[in-house]
Amino acid sequence: MNKKRIVLFIQLFISLFIIILYEYLGRSDIINSFITSYPSKIVSTLIDLFVNYSLIHHIAVTLSEVLISFVICNIISFVISIFIYRFYMFDKIIDPFLTMANSLPKVALGPLIIIIMGSNQRSIILMAVLISIFTSIQSISMCFKNTNKEEIKVLKSFGSSEIDTILLCVIPSNIHNIISSFKISISLCLIGTIMGEFLTSKAGVGYLIIYGMQIFNMSLVMSNIIVLLLVSLLLYGFIRLIEKHLS
Repeated sequence: MNKKRIVLFIQLFISLFIIILYEYLGRSDIINSFITSYPSKIVSTLIDLFVNYSLIHHIAVTLSEVLISFVICNIISFVISIFIYRFYMFDKIIDPFLTMANSLPKVALGPLIIIIMGSNQRSIILMAVLISIFTSIQSISMCFKNTNKEEIKVLKSFGSSEIDTILLCVIPSNIHNIISSFKISISLCLIGTIMGEFLTSKAGVGYLIIYGMQIFNMSLVMSNIIVLLLVSLLLYGFIRLIEKHLS
């Protein structure tokens, strides 16, 4: 408990020091406050966003897109990963395609996605899924393939079916690795959602950032970057709840 308090104190001290230094540099014009803004101006902009620009609505839009894409991504990833684990030929056939798809810059597909899906929320969700899904498949399938073979042999010696083996051994024994995959996946879904909102959106945190750039309001841009940090912290807490429940 004492160590946790010390760590928390140091974290708060570092954060406070950075904020005070940032404020001083901005107000003293040591840094260009037009480009970088400074904390008190960012807080003022955030208050204005809450009052006049429905910031809660924009945060809710971004969070819903992230969570929808996260759920879709991990359902598909689990199904494909089970097929990869279960069928050797399927694994060998799909492996080079997964590698190529994962290395492809998904932003390049943005115009094509908009043409196919339209300029709407579905395009944003699809962009987020495409950015996260291939990494998620590779991560989860690798966990499944590295399952302790002795545990599987013990189950099969008692007449366990393939489905029972997956449900009773493969998934439970890799629960911590799956949670780690979730942490990566939800981060990529957030990145993909913001990139999608940059391309086509009428609401969301990414939309506010693009709008701030268009009107050269850097305080608006910086304040929404702070909002993104808070959203990522909220999503991290969501994964911690899943981890606590599954553990």
